[in-house]
Formats: sequence, structure tokens, C-alpha cells
Amino acid sequence: MTVDEPPAEYTCPMDPEIVRDAPGFCPICGMALEPRTPTLEGIPNKELIAMRRRLVVSAILTAPILVLGMLGGAPPSSAAIIQLILATPVVLWGGWPFFVRGWISIVTWHLNMFTLIAMGTATAYVYSVVTTILGGPVYFEAAAVITTLVLLGQVLELRAREQTSGAIKSLLALTPKTARVILIDNEVDVPIDQIRPGFLIRVRPGERIAADGEVVEGTTFIDESMITGEPMPVEKTVGTKVTAGTVNSTGAIVIEAQRVGSDTLLAHIVRTVAEAQRSRAPIQKLADVVAAWFVPIVIAIALITFAAWIHFGVAQAIVNAVAVLIIACPCAIGLATPMSVMVATGKGATAGILIKNAEALQAMADVDTIAIDKTGTLTEGKPRVTAVEGEVLALAAAVERASEHPLASAVVAEAERRGLTIGKATDVEIEPGEGVTGTVDGHHVAINRRGVFIDSKPAGRITFADPIKSTTPEAIRQLHAKGLTVAMITGDSRANAESVAKQLGIDRVAAEVLPAEKVAVVEKLQKEGHRVAMAGDGINDAPALARADVGIAMGTGTDVAIESAGITLVKGDLRGIVRARNLSEATMRNIKQNLFFAFMYNIAAIPLAGFGWLSPMIASAAMTFSSVTVIGNALRLRRVRL
Repeated sequence: MTVDEPPAEYTCPMDPEIVRDAPGFCPICGMALEPRTPTLEGIPNKELIAMRRRLVVSAILTAPILVLGMLGGAPPSSAAIIQLILATPVVLWGGWPFFVRGWISIVTWHLNMFTLIAMGTATAYVYSVVTTILGGPVYFEAAAVITTLVLLGQVLELRAREQTSGAIKSLLALTPKTARVILIDNEVDVPIDQIRPGFLIRVRPGERIAADGEVVEGTTFIDESMITGEPMPVEKTVGTKVTAGTVNSTGAIVIEAQRVGSDTLLAHIVRTVAEAQRSRAPIQKLADVVAAWFVPIVIAIALITFAAWIHFGVAQAIVNAVAVLIIACPCAIGLATPMSVMVATGKGATAGILIKNAEALQAMADVDTIAIDKTGTLTEGKPRVTAVEGEVLALAAAVERASEHPLASAVVAEAERRGLTIGKATDVEIEPGEGVTGTVDGHHVAINRRGVFIDSKPAGRITFADPIKSTTPEAIRQLHAKGLTVAMITGDSRANAESVAKQLGIDRVAAEVLPAEKVAVVEKLQKEGHRVAMAGDGINDAPALARADVGIAMGTGTDVAIESAGITLVKGDLRGIVRARNLSEATMRNIKQNLFFAFMYNIAAIPLAGFGWLSPMIASAAMTFSSVTVIGNALRLRRVRL
């Protein structure tokens, strides 16, 4: 499967506006850049490989430095000289990436964690070189250990960050490499990138579907769990749709490919999740504001610490100032939000919840009212004709053929079922929410909610029924259990709307609403102080989806509705709203936990270092631990139950 974004592009999870065509580091935060869209091509993580190599060499050289540091000896003792020889490649080669990033952060005035690391290690190393020559205590072991521990933290962080893209890689792995295409006289296995719309593909039991399409032969059950989050296989017969990446469980079927490659639902999910993982949640602004002031403040505190300790000797002043610089590295603060967002959006994708951006993910936790369209959302969206008054069905079908509305399809289907001759309509005009008009065999035909009119005279009436989805009652109960108010917005008659609302226990009803008026209903709810999520599936729902605090589209609906929404329920099951709410709440809890860990760590640790209670080596170990703690906490979202 291919996607629209080339895997050669790299971006920063903390600063997604930074995009490069090769691996490297972010000029703003200094973090390693990552592929914009993960792939299964086995491309090695060059940053991780380089950091691991530097870590191994630095650790080997640092071990004897620690031993020699314990032996002591007045410079220029042989022990100090050996430490100098061993520490130089550790600091200057092993820590070179940190010095480069630190220097760029100063030149561009984007002060970050590498500003502090570079200043701390450089101060300890340069001071030790001078005292090796002039006489005095050396701190080569501090400079070497800090460098080695920071390298260890980078390796652990890079490995953990790779796990956040596991959901996307799992989705990418769903597409088979080949598909068995049926030709005129035989069948051949064709590479997936050569499949085209219209190809007939045989899918045997246990094989994955190669393209979005329609079953044209056979009956089977399809496992759609990796796309929809639902564990039970779904029966597929002739005429039903299938999705690329799903698994054929039992019978052999033949499908006609309709959407292939980057046009499939699976490819769309991968693109959307990748975009969402790079988006920034509003709560991230807090971390951004803190980070902007944090590093300059830490440098000032380090200078104050140096001045306060200078009376006890230059060496002690430098050691404590370096400890402040190292312990205060703000990497945990910067990682707190993006790591949680990346894990949560991936988790949602594997549960049938497609989150468009981090803003929608955060807003969903604050929603108190769910506004839901009726047709296609609460109901199946496949109405059928239950009664016809007058000889109007054939004429109505002729006019309705030009419309894509579900009621129009029901009229045409009923006329065909009865074997009626359907004429050709001309001058057809469709008024969304109002009806349709046209000319058939010289007669002007108008169809609206009041009935069927021929040559401006009432001629009959067509009655419809649209069954409620089997999952809708349970979804409404779950929404109420979450303390949410449920409102129905529909263009259907008030009598039908209130009947459905009564069956389902819906709290508020807005009936006989024109498409343009749905936005006004959402705005009214918002003016009443409600945080509103709007769920719908049709073109006429798109404006309301865009206006709501969170738009929720049914994956079974129109592309316009899906594009207008912040969240898409792949299966079109309203129970997905509850899962989306659970995921949002879990994510916000996780982010707040991360921010608490990061802030409390710095608030508690900086004074300890300033008072001389933490050595630079312990400070560097604690700084590494704080980042790994935040990442580990974010990864817990992969196990949250929705």
C-alpha cells in the first residue's frame, strides 16, 4: 500500500512545523526527527543506531574514568592525565551531537534541554582540563558520566518513541503483498500496487482483502476487528462492501475492486492517524509557555548557585552550578503532551475511532451534549417504502433517480421491485431538505414532505420506514450513563422524530429542520452553555459537524461529512462515541499526569542541586529517568480499555 506522504520526509513530534527530507534533529527543541509516516520497509533508525554506537563506546571509556576518579591524586598526576585521555573522546565525540544542538539553540535563541547539557558538560570538562595543567581537583568523571547517561536517555527515548508508531505499523501490515486476480482464461497472483479498480479478485479463506470493493460471488464472514475494533466477524454476501486489510474467515469469495492503493479506507486511516499524531493539543500551549521561559530561568539559577558557592571554592561552585543545569533539563515537559497524543491516536485507530487532530481529542473530554442526526446515524439509513397512495410511484421514481437521498433510492427500488416502467425525467431540480421536481412525459412532478404533486395538484403520498440500528439503543444508554445529554436533529416530520426519540429515550428533539438550520440548532445549544458534539453521516450534516465543538462522522457516510468532522467512527456504530469519550478522558488524564511528573520533578530537584545535595552524575541520571517515566506513562494508553 502506498500513501500520499513520502516516507523520506521527517518531522519533529514536538514541533510538527519542522519538516526535513533526511533524518536529523529539530532546530527548535533539539529532538530527533521522525518519519512523517511510518513504513514497513525496514528502514533503519539512523539516529538510534548512531546514539547506540556512541553510548557503547562512551560507557566502555567511562568505566575506568570512574575508577581513577576514586583514586584521586594531585594533578598533574598520572591518574588525572589518563582521565583526560579517556574523557576527551567521550565528551567531544560521544557528546558531539549535544554540543551541536546546544550551539544551534543559542544561535537561534531556541533554548532547550541541549543548551543546558552542552553548558554543563563543557563547563565540567574545560575546568578539569585547566586544573589538570595548573593543579587542583578534576571532574572528568562527572563530564563523562553525564555524557554517557544522556546518551543512554536518548537511546531509551528513541526506542520508546518508535513504539508510539506501532499502531500505524500494525495497520500498514494489514495489506497483503499480492492479490489473486481473475482473468478471462486463468487466475494469477498480481503485486498489490498493480491492482486497479474493476479487477475481479478471488479471496480464499484466511486471506486478507486487497482492496475496498464489493462481493460479486460467494458468501463468507469477514474479520474487521483491526479496522472497526469489533471482534465478531461480519457476514458478507453478494452486493455487500468489503474493506482492504480485513480477513476472510470462512468461505471463498470474489470481489470487484473499487478503491485501491492510497484510495482505500485503510490508507486514509494511516494518513489521518499520522497527521493527528503530529498535531498539537491546546493543553500543549501550557508546556510551550513554560519551556520558553524555563531554560533562561535555569541558567540564571545556575549563575546564582555559582555565585553563592564561590566562597567555598571555585570547584564546588562549578559542581553545584553544573548539577542545576543538568537536573533542570526540560525534556520531560516537552514530551508530556505529544507522546500521549501519539499513543492515543494510534490506539483509537485500532478501535475504529479515527481522530483527525489532537484538538478534537482534547475537546471530546469536555463535551456534555451529543447532537445526533437521525437518518443513517440513529437509523440504518436504508429506508423502504411501506405504503403508496395513488398512482404516483412510477412518476416519482423517474424524478428521484437523479437524487442520491436515501428516500429517493427507496422509491426507485420499490418501483423496480414492482416491475413498473420508469420513464425519463428532464429539468430535474433538487432542493436539499425541500424535495425534488422534474418533468416526466409532459407532466410536472414535485415530491416533498407533503406528498407527490402532478401538475401542481396533490396526486398521492409515499410512506417510508427506516429501522433503528440494532446498536443504537445500547449506545444511547451508554451515553446517558456517562452523564451526557442526547439531542436528535432531523429534517423528518415531528411525529416520526418524536416517535423515534420516545423509543430510544432521547432527551431533546429538533424536527423538520432544514440542512442549513442544523447549524443554528448546534449554535443554540452552544449559547445555552453546552459543549456540543454533533454526529452525522450526510452532506447536509457537514456544516453542523464543522460548527460543533467536536464533529463526529459515521464512516459509512459521505466523504464530505467525514472531512468536516474531527472524529470518524469507522463502522458507523454510535457506541463508538462512548469509546471516543473514554479515550479522550484517558488521554487527558495521562497528559496531566505527565505534566505533573515533569513540573514536580523540576520544582523539587532544582533546589536540591542548588543546595549541593545532588552531584552532577546523580542529576544526569535523574534527568534521564524523568524523560523515560513520562514516555512510559504515555505508553500505558495502549492498554486502556475503551
